Amino acid sequence: MSETTATPGPVSAGTRPTNIRWLILLMLFGVTIVNFACRAVVSVAGPDIEQTLGLSSVSMGYIFSAFAWSYVLAQLPGGWLLDHLGSKKTYFIALSLWSVFTVLQGAVGFLAGGAAVIAFFVLRLLVGVAEAPAFPANGRITSAWFPDKERGFASAVFNSAQYAGTAFFSPIIGLIVHYYGWQAAFFIIGGIGILLALFWNKIVYGPKDHPSANAAELDYIREGGGLVDLDAKKKSAASQQHVDTAKCLKELLGSRMLLGLYIYQFCINTLTYFFLTWFPTYLVVARHMTILKAGAVSALPAICGFAGGLLGGWVSDRLIKAGMSLSLARKIPIIIGMVLAMAMMLCNYVDSNVVIIALMSLAFFGKGFGALGWAVVSDTSPKEAGGLSGALFNTFGNAAGIITPIIIGYLVQASGNFNSALVFVGASAAVAILAMVFMVGNIHRFELKGAIAK
Repeated sequence: MSETTATPGPVSAGTRPTNIRWLILLMLFGVTIVNFACRAVVSVAGPDIEQTLGLSSVSMGYIFSAFAWSYVLAQLPGGWLLDHLGSKKTYFIALSLWSVFTVLQGAVGFLAGGAAVIAFFVLRLLVGVAEAPAFPANGRITSAWFPDKERGFASAVFNSAQYAGTAFFSPIIGLIVHYYGWQAAFFIIGGIGILLALFWNKIVYGPKDHPSANAAELDYIREGGGLVDLDAKKKSAASQQHVDTAKCLKELLGSRMLLGLYIYQFCINTLTYFFLTWFPTYLVVARHMTILKAGAVSALPAICGFAGGLLGGWVSDRLIKAGMSLSLARKIPIIIGMVLAMAMMLCNYVDSNVVIIALMSLAFFGKGFGALGWAVVSDTSPKEAGGLSGALFNTFGNAAGIITPIIIGYLVQASGNFNSALVFVGASAAVAILAMVFMVGNIHRFELKGAIAK
């Protein structure tokens, strides 16, 4: 009796789609939480680090900005790696490295004087290099796994992880610093990242390569505008396209739509880096809170930012499903959010810590609600260079990470208070609105022309 081997036939039209894309999104959410915890640990521990190493406000501004210097410079190489090695492999390498460098920052506590300052600064630079591909990879993975009508929410989820990371880890870091010292905070947060890296390769794949995603889910994503072939392993030689990097960058920078988007991201990241760097110090120095209380209070605006981020993405997708154009569905939450973000400037006119935390929470809610830049990047990036496009967007955005901490350091040192610093940060939200309204125009997928060769 002969034995036959059954081969799977085509999936019928009535097959229920799997939902593997939501598992992928959950992994992105978790990794991004750790990403921002590794960034934020230095801000919560900042007052203790400043006292231990004997640094001035300007010196701390440079320490805070060290991450962003290398992060910005490494964006384009990171985007190039994403387009050539794929999202999965590049992200695994990045996650592993930034976690190890975070652990090593705790070891700086065993050094003294100038050696400690230099070592700390260099390690912050290395963390910036390692984290550079993360957000472009998030945008690239989201482009591959989600259709247009779900992409706003999906992008909001991974983008809101920055607030969740701050909300969850700030009180924990504050407790660790209070009871065990600032060095222990780096050891623990970095260790969590190393453990998470061990699970990455078991969970994350491109849509066409995932062992658990069925054809019905792939069809649903593809028909809705998702780029399911983006990281597929099997591509015919004839279909492979090569992108001239220099020409591609020139075309991207020559687009008024994309340039407006880049300016918007720079402005919104000015708010982000204020909360990531100087906000706990503002609470300790200007509002006279203990570092333990500041760590706990820092969680409140972050929680509001997280809620605003999820709500903004959900509202944007609901507007698309209701028949509104993609452009309006993305821009309406952005404009509303940036108006709310400007509420932080009102903190200069009140004395109550309760009211100030309420205003900061409202501002961070608005910042989250209007943080749809990565959704727009997923909507607009050319399919042949999604990594490079996301990296260029992130380069502009995180240039604010270089400038913002330093400017605030000088403003605080010159005035002796945070009043002008809050005006500087709040006014950036107004510029973000102007860029989105008057420069971005109609949101659509950008098509490369002279940069592509087969």
